[in-house]
Amino acid sequence: MYSLYIHIPFCRRACHYCDFHFSTTLRRKGEMINAICSELFLRQNEAKGSTLQTIYLGGGTPTVLSFDELQQLFNTIHRCYNVSATAEITIEANPDDFFKDREPEVFLAQLQSLGINRLSIGVQSFFEEDLQLMNRIHTALQVEQLLPLASSYFDNITIDLIYGIPTMSNEQWLQNIEKALSFGIPHISAYALTVEEKTALHRFISVGKIPPIDDQLSYTHFQLLIDRLEREGFVQYEFSNFGKEGYFSKNNTAYWFGKPYMGIGPSAHSFNGSIRSWNIAHNIKYIKEIERGVLPNEEEVLTVNNQYNELIITRIRTMVGIDIEEVAVRFGTDYQKYLLQQAHKYLDEGLLQITKNHLKVTRKGKFLSDGIASDLFRVDDFI
Repeated sequence: MYSLYIHIPFCRRACHYCDFHFSTTLRRKGEMINAICSELFLRQNEAKGSTLQTIYLGGGTPTVLSFDELQQLFNTIHRCYNVSATAEITIEANPDDFFKDREPEVFLAQLQSLGINRLSIGVQSFFEEDLQLMNRIHTALQVEQLLPLASSYFDNITIDLIYGIPTMSNEQWLQNIEKALSFGIPHISAYALTVEEKTALHRFISVGKIPPIDDQLSYTHFQLLIDRLEREGFVQYEFSNFGKEGYFSKNNTAYWFGKPYMGIGPSAHSFNGSIRSWNIAHNIKYIKEIERGVLPNEEEVLTVNNQYNELIITRIRTMVGIDIEEVAVRFGTDYQKYLLQQAHKYLDEGLLQITKNHLKVTRKGKFLSDGIASDLFRVDDFI
């Protein structure tokens, strides 16, 4: 399995919580698309002999692009790469972009015509006050107008929701979930609001403009989410991802299980199984280097410890968990013994369990999974 990720580094507005690489200046959009297409051409040999099973346009906000710019990207992809006839092709979308000097139904049909078959819509909340607090550019009304239209063009739709917002009550969070369910969306990704340094949210909390994040509130919202979606037939196949059967993200699943992928565009990461590389996170420098025919990236060869730790942090978040036998096969019995030794106290506390030789977090341990994973990491080499 081989995956392609394309980072579109533009947004119309900066959300207060976001620390991803993007620019709100769109004037270099055309140059950037030309550069991304050039990188796709320059790197086509990396995927030689492989067939793309997933394509993911993320960002940033890919739907700030015009139809012609998106068509240019897909024409280049199909010229340079083999794309499976059954490939999952996802585009991240902001609701506002469907109404920005566009007819939403026309743009939806155009996206469909490009072969895109999965929409990831950044809803975040159905409440206007939440959207304003996060500085989202779209309105709650636009979301309610878009989702029924989108469902008439796309069967495979996922929406993002954010919980743990300091001003959001449990009742409001439940109303958000109910509203999402009312549209028949088959996949929901839900993330706890987190405070990243150098973001507006960090500044506002530090000066008291916004209340600090309450971990207990986030935990309560998380449990309410699990309860409600389980009753509706959703499967929590990864910590933040809930899907009906047949709608699990193939793209993200490939990442979690260590499959190779190519990342195109500024700040995008790539992985071939043993080497991780990443492009420069600077739009102008990226464009200039690509114009010179130079790939503006750095890389690192992953040590055995790195590979073991990556397996831990990704698999522990999934419903499959960590295959104990796979650890022994890939890294040796010393790593397997170390894993079980480190896991012992969490097994005793009911935060981890072993099912069919897979180490998994229990429901009690899910909200603590990142902390548990760090305790399972190996930081020094075996001698």
